[in-house]
Amino acid sequence: MTRVFSGVKPTGHLTLGNYLGAIRQWAAVDQHRSDALFCVVDLHALTVDHDPARVRRLSRQAATLLLAAGLDPQLCTLFVQSHVDEHARLSYVLECVATDGEMRRMIQYKEKAARERERGGSVRLSLLTYPVLMAADILAYGTDEVPVGDDQTQHVELARDLAVRFNQRYGHTFVVPKATRPPVASRVMNLQDPMSKMGKSDDSGSGIVYLLDEPDVVRKKVMRAVTDSGRDVVYDPEGRPGVANLLEILAACTGGNPGALGGVYESYGALKKDTADAVVEVLKPVQARHKELCADPVYVEGVLRDGAEKARAMARPTVDAAYRAIGLLEPSSDPVAEPVLNAAR
Repeated sequence: MTRVFSGVKPTGHLTLGNYLGAIRQWAAVDQHRSDALFCVVDLHALTVDHDPARVRRLSRQAATLLLAAGLDPQLCTLFVQSHVDEHARLSYVLECVATDGEMRRMIQYKEKAARERERGGSVRLSLLTYPVLMAADILAYGTDEVPVGDDQTQHVELARDLAVRFNQRYGHTFVVPKATRPPVASRVMNLQDPMSKMGKSDDSGSGIVYLLDEPDVVRKKVMRAVTDSGRDVVYDPEGRPGVANLLEILAACTGGNPGALGGVYESYGALKKDTADAVVEVLKPVQARHKELCADPVYVEGVLRDGAEKARAMARPTVDAAYRAIGLLEPSSDPVAEPVLNAAR
């Protein structure tokens, strides 16, 4: 069976972009057709200045929302990254295979490092090397497919490169994964800045629809969305990115085609109203289930505990094999044997 792995980073509240671009696909398709693992990648949240209490809170919220969105622990493995040591174990080994040039070419590193410098802050080394940790997340499980948005494709390509390089140098150890993307709304854009993605960690939330936004808040944000010059409602991502973003969101929520929907509307106002209504309807069941799960935190904790145990058992053989292949000694299985051997020498 195909092995699928993907995750969400708890650097902010999950957004409509996270849901339409990834999470909904995980719940509706991936967990049913594959051996699927989904992870709250909390170690990745440490690459920039952060509040420890907030990271813990957002990690718990993200896991709860993944369950609310339809992930079923009977069908998939849901866990928190830091609960499985194999991620960090494999990451260092892969750093010994990756190059400095590869890290510095990463688009997200360039963008995030530039923002940190503009704010007068220092750039953490982990921001440079975290794509290797992401590769470890993927490769530890023998992953075949990684469902991601467009902005994460480069990281999956790095995982592929590292897997091929390791296999060539040290013997076949890793499955070479590939990225997969949903056909519509793989990258939902900010409603106030349609040239930027709808990101969790943006400073301003006016262009971001969060999964837990109240319906009135959702409608207000969508109705205030930036459109473009002109009056015609046409699907033109390059020439009219604001309108194209609304059409893609509406299409993703209703199962339509953004190009075809462009010919239905005569005004931006009508498009915005229907888009807002569609988003509210899509989020309604997720929010209702989230409320139920928040009332039962013991259940969520149990899911994460069981998921980590299962993930650990799946990852350890591959990580142990990588340690052997690259030249590291295996620990003695007999605690008495090693001292005896040393004494004999």
